[in-house]
Amino acid sequence: MKKIPAILSLLTLFASVTAAAKDLRLTSPDQRLSVTISTDQAVTYTVKADGVTVIEPSPAALTLDNGTVIGQNPKISGVRLTSDDSMIASPFYRATQIHDNYNQLSFNVAKGWSMQFRAYNDGIAYRFVYDGKTPATIKNETVRINFPGDATMATVPYVRPRSKSTESFETQFFNSFENIYTQKPLKDLDRSRLIFLPALFEPVEGVKVTFTESGLIDYPGLFLNADDNSSLQGILAQVPDSVEQGGHNMLQLLVKSRHDYIARIDGARALPWRIAVITDNDADLASTNLTYLLAQPSRINDISWIRPGKVAWDWWNNWNLDGVDFKTGINNDTYKAYIDFASENGIEYVILDEGWAVNKKADLMQVVPAIDLPMLVNYAKDKNVGIILWAGYYAFDRDMENVCRHYADMGVKGFKVDFMDRDDQTIAEFNSRAAETAARYNLILDLHGTAKPAGFNRTYPNVLNFEGVNGLEQMKWSPDTLDQVLYDVMIPFTRQVAGPMDYTQGAMRNASKGNYHPCNSEPMSQGTRCRQLALYVILDSPFNMLCDTPSAYRREPESTEFIAEIPTVWDETRVLDAKMGQYIVTARRSGDRWYIGGLTDNSPRDIEVDLSFIGKPQATMTLFADGVNAHRIGRDYKKSVSAVDTTRPLKLHLAPGGGFAARID
Repeated sequence: MKKIPAILSLLTLFASVTAAAKDLRLTSPDQRLSVTISTDQAVTYTVKADGVTVIEPSPAALTLDNGTVIGQNPKISGVRLTSDDSMIASPFYRATQIHDNYNQLSFNVAKGWSMQFRAYNDGIAYRFVYDGKTPATIKNETVRINFPGDATMATVPYVRPRSKSTESFETQFFNSFENIYTQKPLKDLDRSRLIFLPALFEPVEGVKVTFTESGLIDYPGLFLNADDNSSLQGILAQVPDSVEQGGHNMLQLLVKSRHDYIARIDGARALPWRIAVITDNDADLASTNLTYLLAQPSRINDISWIRPGKVAWDWWNNWNLDGVDFKTGINNDTYKAYIDFASENGIEYVILDEGWAVNKKADLMQVVPAIDLPMLVNYAKDKNVGIILWAGYYAFDRDMENVCRHYADMGVKGFKVDFMDRDDQTIAEFNSRAAETAARYNLILDLHGTAKPAGFNRTYPNVLNFEGVNGLEQMKWSPDTLDQVLYDVMIPFTRQVAGPMDYTQGAMRNASKGNYHPCNSEPMSQGTRCRQLALYVILDSPFNMLCDTPSAYRREPESTEFIAEIPTVWDETRVLDAKMGQYIVTARRSGDRWYIGGLTDNSPRDIEVDLSFIGKPQATMTLFADGVNAHRIGRDYKKSVSAVDTTRPLKLHLAPGGGFAARID
């Protein structure tokens, strides 16, 4: 970080203070965004974009257990203005390095407490920092977003109800962080429902504000609630006091009572950043890196052992294989067949999902008799395939050190940990312990059954993926009223703003509109085959599933070859064109090779893709495009290999629910 010259800092602050008593003002490097912090009777912040107010004065405060409210009647001192303009390394991400460019305003707000505000070209963020050396107990954090007027449009994911009865906030704290989006004016949002992050708002025409958080380490995750026609309040779960084993297959801890505080902190530390990504261009929104930039740096010094990649997955396709001479299921023969498939196609991993450990025991040392785990691990090792084990939350938590040591010694490469289904401080601390413990044994993690990453993937890069997404697993049971096609063209602008996601694409049964139906044993996707291929380009996913059965992939060698060779981490990512809820086109580079993917909603769409970014006039393109009958038969596609003139736009027709995927050499 470089400091702005003292004279410039003083002039900037003098101008702010004389313009309005006790006001501080910070602008983005390009001067387009500004935040005015009022520190008169309480700390409030106001945000403008190109001179237009997008967030009205909104309070920020902390209430401590002794009754002190940090942010009320603040004692401002030590005002410091700094900036940064640098590149930071970003391993296992959408680019090898990303631009960190911001202006920052810091000031002391009370004894032992300070605040930091940052202005980027695509957003504003703030956080509280505790400078004390003794523990502190936080009863509540005041997070509020006041928008101008009651015309604000909202795109939000409610916590999915577990019953038709009205639920309290306490009941809603226990949830899977999976749901489609509700789009309506903010004033019409359900005031009894919690909203999980990220959530998107359009306070003035043409400007979108996506609210999320980062640096979420050992602190509860934030929910929002629309409690006013033009405002939202932050809601945070209190720390559990008593819990009992229960839930899915006795693998969860159910909260029976809570303390009267949201967090205890042991000493000096920063609290999470509250982020408003602010853009007037949807492609810029899908391109934002603020969550990663604002995350805490890696706590793992040596990351050379971490191996991102793709994984053959058993659960979605119900362990189905055909054309074999054994009964498929959770047994050695089935998993050897998955390992053979992975090895043949250069797939890095095979996962043993739920079922390999004895059911309802919450004991990962009890393996079912049909599985010879050491044999399978060695069989996979000989074929250059790593084994990943599924683990229920409580089973992993109760015996974490022993489990990690035992299975690392066996040769297992990592765990997919599932069914946390909470976001309070206890779960946040579990996530950190799990990541730290796994890292000591060179184990990667996929945190399934959890909330969005909120920068955790930067702090613990061995945690390669996270769920918190209404992914393809929903197609096993969701009715045809669920519009997954629409959801797919919303998550790059919402959920993906918070980091990578375990969406689990790759279906080979593809249903055009009107043909989809839920099927647990032989599930299908909504939309076309090319849509499934494009999702491997569109979505951030360093640990990326192949959800369908090896038998299905063997019948589709062209699609399988494309999926098997596509990288999961990238040197460069560019969102070329996008409109939230309608379409997106993304290009990603690995070495000298580019991949481009595009999705549309349920409308057919003709698009033009500017290829000038390729950097050379002629190239060879392998293209998967929707077939002429893809609007009726989702699996219809056409593959072509041809020379392409990159000085001219690529013209494509996308079927309803369609997409395209291209490799350019």
